[in-house]
Amino acid sequence: MKHGKKYREALKKYDPSAVLDIKQAVETVKSLSFAKFDETVDVSVKLNLKKSQTVRDTMTLPNQFRGEKRVLVFCKAEKETEAKEAGATFIGGDDLIEKIKGGWLDFDIAVATPDMMKDVGKLGVVLGRRGLMPNPKAGTVTFDIKGALSELKKGRVEFRADKTGVVHLAIGKVSMDTDKIAENVKALISEIKRKKPAEAKGDFMQSVSLASTMGPGVWTSAGND
Repeated sequence: MKHGKKYREALKKYDPSAVLDIKQAVETVKSLSFAKFDETVDVSVKLNLKKSQTVRDTMTLPNQFRGEKRVLVFCKAEKETEAKEAGATFIGGDDLIEKIKGGWLDFDIAVATPDMMKDVGKLGVVLGRRGLMPNPKAGTVTFDIKGALSELKKGRVEFRADKTGVVHLAIGKVSMDTDKIAENVKALISEIKRKKPAEAKGDFMQSVSLASTMGPGVWTSAGND
């Protein structure tokens, strides 16, 4: 991959092979950011997993950094009042399904009651590729609309290992206080360790790196703390 001039200049400002403690790593990432917008800070955690193993769960980060999300709720008429009172942005059933089939995707999170999933499942190709498909494991397929939206508004996020065993997650903004970003990283690491498969062997957490949206990655020893 060919990087731009500012990226190459950033690489000269630190030792890319160094493994820093979590606070130093966050401070380095912040110092290396160069975009004109408030870059997101991402964490990548490489896990030692077999093909049959996975790590996946939801959590609420200690320190929030995202704005209000537009939540769409697929439900039947008897649940519409609950969804409205819980603060859903869009509420409906077959009407919303048809609207999405037509190309509309102006929302950030989708929640569905279990009795709607047979029809919502028909949107699998559209919603799946954008990470918007409601999922019981993520707490977005439930009859408890009020509870689900309450957690989502608190900033609940889903993390999962990809096919290469890496968990990627946005963890903060460059403009945030260093300690708050570090606290978010530590919370994620703790949750990942808690989800370690019982049959996992050897070093479970192989590496942890941080990077801003445009900047280079910085290794941290956070996984060994």
